[in-house]
Amino acid sequence: MNASAPAPTPAPAPRRARVRAPELVGEGGWLNTGGEELTLADLRGRIVVLDFWIS
Repeated sequence: MNASAPAPTPAPAPRRARVRAPELVGEGGWLNTGGEELTLADLRGRIVVLDFWIS
């Protein structure tokens, strides 16, 4: 039998404060929404792909 001491457990990582994302404001309306306004709360739990571009 090996009588060595157990390895020490690592210290837990410090907790980071949760920061809410700012609401996205679509100037000129949102594309592909049928004219509906969207909020981040409406999209919670869904996968969202954002495409930022400048014309």
